[in-house]
Amino acid sequence: MIVDDEHDLCDILSFNLKAAGYEPIVACSAEEALQQPMEGVGLLLLDVMMPGMTGFELARQLKANPLTAAIPIIFLTAKDTEADTLEGFSLGADDYVAKPFSVREVLARVKAVLSRSHAIKQETVISCDGLCLHPDKKTVSIDGKDVSFTKTEFELLRLLMENRGHVLSRQQLLDSVWPSDVIVTGRTVDVNIARIRKKIGIYAARLIARQGYGYYFE
Repeated sequence: MIVDDEHDLCDILSFNLKAAGYEPIVACSAEEALQQPMEGVGLLLLDVMMPGMTGFELARQLKANPLTAAIPIIFLTAKDTEADTLEGFSLGADDYVAKPFSVREVLARVKAVLSRSHAIKQETVISCDGLCLHPDKKTVSIDGKDVSFTKTEFELLRLLMENRGHVLSRQQLLDSVWPSDVIVTGRTVDVNIARIRKKIGIYAARLIARQGYGYYFE
């Protein structure tokens, strides 16, 4: 996702990213970016100085939200002092490119950041004692034995285990796991959670409901 108030720059970056095989989404402000579905976004190219909410402020919000905290960020900005760069990295930026820049440089940085992000995800097994999720194989095992999970059940459990200790509302779970064109209710989440609890046996006690708030994995 490209977030920049310079329309010409967005067009240039979008054209070149498409040519390189990516699928860019464009938002011309931080506020517009927050209205976009973040599911599937693998990287943010984020301007700092924009009218209204700045790129730094947007980054703070995204990093504070467990559903978007893992999305890599490359800041694209004319603010290139040491203090600005340090602030960007303190917010969890993966790279920082000063304007003006060459498109080839940006593409190289994008490729490098996505490669690092992909490698980390591929190497990670999400586990709690004997309960293990394998993101690359899309499987769940308990004490070394595979347990059959539907895609929805797997994605729900993965989201909760990745954000353990954080209560996620039913709406957050719906927005993250179900397609936007499918109409479902909070009850659908409850039904799937009940199925997950049955399948994970002794670990079911770690899937906790907070009345009026949602669910979290302890």
